Amino acid sequence: MSAPLIRVLVVDDSAFMRGVLPTKIEADPRFKVVGIAVNGRDAIDKTLALKPDVITLDIDMPVMNGIDALKEIVRVSTASVIMVSARTEQGAAITLEALAIGAVDFIPKSNGVERIHEKLLAAFEAKSHKTRSLAARPASVMRPSGPPRANGGARLSAKICIIGSSTGGPQALQTVLSQLPENLPVPVVVAQHMPPNFTKALAQRLNDTCKPRVVEAEDGAPLVKGTVYISPGGMQTRVTATELKVSAEQGESLYKPSVDVLAESARAAFGKNILGVMLTGMGADGAAEFTKLRKLGGYNISQDQASCVVYGMPRSLVEAGGADEVLPLDQIGVRIRAALGAN
Repeated sequence: MSAPLIRVLVVDDSAFMRGVLPTKIEADPRFKVVGIAVNGRDAIDKTLALKPDVITLDIDMPVMNGIDALKEIVRVSTASVIMVSARTEQGAAITLEALAIGAVDFIPKSNGVERIHEKLLAAFEAKSHKTRSLAARPASVMRPSGPPRANGGARLSAKICIIGSSTGGPQALQTVLSQLPENLPVPVVVAQHMPPNFTKALAQRLNDTCKPRVVEAEDGAPLVKGTVYISPGGMQTRVTATELKVSAEQGESLYKPSVDVLAESARAAFGKNILGVMLTGMGADGAAEFTKLRKLGGYNISQDQASCVVYGMPRSLVEAGGADEVLPLDQIGVRIRAALGAN
């Protein structure tokens, strides 16, 4: 028996997008567009009537905008919502607000449809996971593979912390970084899968809400302890022992920025003196290089399945034998503090 179709509701006030998106979505036989809505109020009504698995939701619409509609949709439905966003600085800031409210991901209007099926699959996985996890699970710590290293809470000799994340990452980063102090003794470099403009808005939002200084990484900038660097979207970020290297993507990875590319450079620059953290996300980016790091003597923390929006990147790391600890999201920042001696 074939797998059930993933039911999608398309919400957009643009007649052009209402034509493009359904056609693109249904080009993959796993998806069926069950309805089209033209504004936020229409979206809420059709969400209740059609019970879609995933909703693509425009932001700027008449009658009711996407943000107001999202607030109601996450209250009345278990459907996962993907925002359809203008690729502008203002659009990026509003999109991050939508992610904070409960949207699981976004696509830029300009060329986001290129990866629409991957995004829809991740959103459907997030819906399935949310449905399974409505009952809270007790927090747990797991050391899944390899010989024991440091006990939970022990300090490590890390000189840098690298973090990888994708779907669900912006909110996961907010949770983790908000638990960190201003006086971190090492730099933190983040590779979050995002397009250009959005990473700058993410860095600004995190800087406004977290104690450590958070900036978008720039080529040639010095690595400074206590600073969190967000890798720019559409580019690859690497580190040396003293500075950041940001350059155009040259076929190294499907992802821009890539966790693997960042981690490989960190391993070359700092050897085993690295703390790796893998957060929620679709796919397997980072698993290969984090696993090499662990074999060298570095230490990796992976987010647990129950607290992930999408358990893809952390799962790949655990299955590759590259995770030293698996922790719930709300414990990861505390563990980083202890590992870095920043309590």
